[in-house]
Amino acid sequence: MKQESNERILLQGLARNDKKAVETIYKENYNMVQSLIINNNGTTDDAKDIFQEAMIVLYEKARSGTFELNCQVKTYVYSVCRRLWLKKLQQANRYSEMGDIETVVPVEDDIEDHVKRNREFEMMEKAIGGLGEPCKSLLEAYYLQRKNMQEIALSFGYTNAENAKNQKYKCLMRLKKIFFTHYKNGNSDE
Repeated sequence: MKQESNERILLQGLARNDKKAVETIYKENYNMVQSLIINNNGTTDDAKDIFQEAMIVLYEKARSGTFELNCQVKTYVYSVCRRLWLKKLQQANRYSEMGDIETVVPVEDDIEDHVKRNREFEMMEKAIGGLGEPCKSLLEAYYLQRKNMQEIALSFGYTNAENAKNQKYKCLMRLKKIFFTHYKNGNSDE
């Protein structure tokens, strides 16, 4: 019952163009949509465009005054984004390259799996935030900026690539420890 009233409050806020409601919907749904798009031949720019279109659809529905949401906002947003993305793929003629679209984006795709994965990503972001320097920057250089060990050694002042690799391993172990001991034990809200 509380969930339903929160959803209603979110929609009412969206209809009033309330910044907090918009930010909440974005925060709770964007990562899920981005995963959907990227995992189905899209880019982050595609995900931003599709999410923006879905927000406009939701905004217009909320403003209509006759819109009755029969599911959670995240389910509705996911559904709209999925339909918009499939339509865009068809228009770009990428649909035929993918074969049977149902094998790529199953109809029975469980929204809870996406929510769980997003929660884990959020927990990992918090764990990375608690990692500290230079580990945080080193892991970002390797995994996000795709720098090789030689570049990292030069950037971080290690004597050679092997020392940088050893430090990366220690940082990963530290991150793993933070993630599993702190967040996987149910302390994700801290």
